[in-house]
Amino acid sequence: MFAFAQFSDIHLGQDRGDGGARARERAERVLACLAGLPGQLDAVLLTGDIADHGEEAEYTLAAKLFADHGVLPLICPGNHDARGPYRSVLLNGDAADVSPVNQVHQLLGATFLMCDSSVPGKGHGYLDDATLTWLDQALAGAPANKPAFVCFHHPPVALHGQYVDPIRQFGEERLAEVVGRHGHVAGLLCGHSHTPAVTSFAGLPLVAAPGVVSTLKMPWEGEEGGPIDYGLPPMIAFHIHDEGRLTTHFRVVP
Repeated sequence: MFAFAQFSDIHLGQDRGDGGARARERAERVLACLAGLPGQLDAVLLTGDIADHGEEAEYTLAAKLFADHGVLPLICPGNHDARGPYRSVLLNGDAADVSPVNQVHQLLGATFLMCDSSVPGKGHGYLDDATLTWLDQALAGAPANKPAFVCFHHPPVALHGQYVDPIRQFGEERLAEVVGRHGHVAGLLCGHSHTPAVTSFAGLPLVAAPGVVSTLKMPWEGEEGGPIDYGLPPMIAFHIHDEGRLTTHFRVVP
């Protein structure tokens, strides 16, 4: 059994008239919850939109919060992130390098492929040719006897939300072709939706983590106050892979 947590869309620096205090407090609640679990997780993921404006100070704050709580998540960028400062602060890389930020993590019980679906300056997502080539090669080099999870920010299908579907990941047929070549892919994990969602893609489980900073309302939940609810509490996802099956539980963070 392999158990891991996922959270997404912390948007550090988002200022709703409070200088960013609200976003920070919600992120810290999630990190404290993860750090305080009595049992051990095998991994923690953060699937994008770490910063709200892609500024170096926002990533410096993220690094501090991760260190303060002893939670070092596997990360990938979102549409609010900026590759240069993201790479420089969080990965000790070259700030001048604005190529896609793709990373593979070989853990004891699973492989995580953290893909950059961001399109600089745009809200929608797309895995460019270089990223798909990297993904194909990384999957080919990953142990076939361990589950592989393909992770990115933007969902590659419509989730029927009234805000994020127009800025989902496009060109998804190319992704489907790549993951279809590798039988050890156990699922795909994303963020961006700001609502927990479970569906399928290319015959595989696709799970969107809930947002930490806010929650997207579905169309039938009404328009009052706009499509985004800032009052609902943050949530996290717990994933378990066992006997070839992925199971997901969602938890509200008090």
